[in-house]
Amino acid sequence: MSLDRPQAPDPYSLLPSVGSFTVTSEDVADGVQLAEAFVHAGGNRSPRLAWSGAPEEAASFVVTCFDPDAPTPCGFWHWVLVGLGADVTSLPADAGAVGGAGLPPGAFHVRNDFGRRAYDGAAPPSGDGPHRYYFAVHALDVPPVPVDENVSAAAVSFHLAFHTLARAIVTPVYAL
Repeated sequence: MSLDRPQAPDPYSLLPSVGSFTVTSEDVADGVQLAEAFVHAGGNRSPRLAWSGAPEEAASFVVTCFDPDAPTPCGFWHWVLVGLGADVTSLPADAGAVGGAGLPPGAFHVRNDFGRRAYDGAAPPSGDGPHRYYFAVHALDVPPVPVDENVSAAAVSFHLAFHTLARAIVTPVYAL
């Protein structure tokens, strides 16, 4: 059953303009259907990500995964990883695992919209058409944003609106 609604705008087009850099992945690509390994009912693993060309003045990074096409007025946060140092330029597959084992020092997850401190993959309603999953790497002008693991994804996003120097995005899709 389709909810027959217009596609949401690019969520980052609603924020102040910032520079860009490059994010690449061996696991996901723009406009390409996510493999089952990266969906909630499949392997539920976060994909490998690597980035380059971030501004030299970047003091830290935040990685997020957001679905603006979720049937809510506010989209759906699948992953929010904060506290990545300026020297971090990649994440291995499954860096979003519960508990954060293997994350770089100082990095941690905040609660996603599933209520977990981890990555949770695509889970659109059956028949709702393709959803876009914005995997974004945000280069910040401050050392890690002043939050802890108990804040909401929206609270982190608020800080990102004021501290992002540049952003790199890869946007795969998924539909049941």
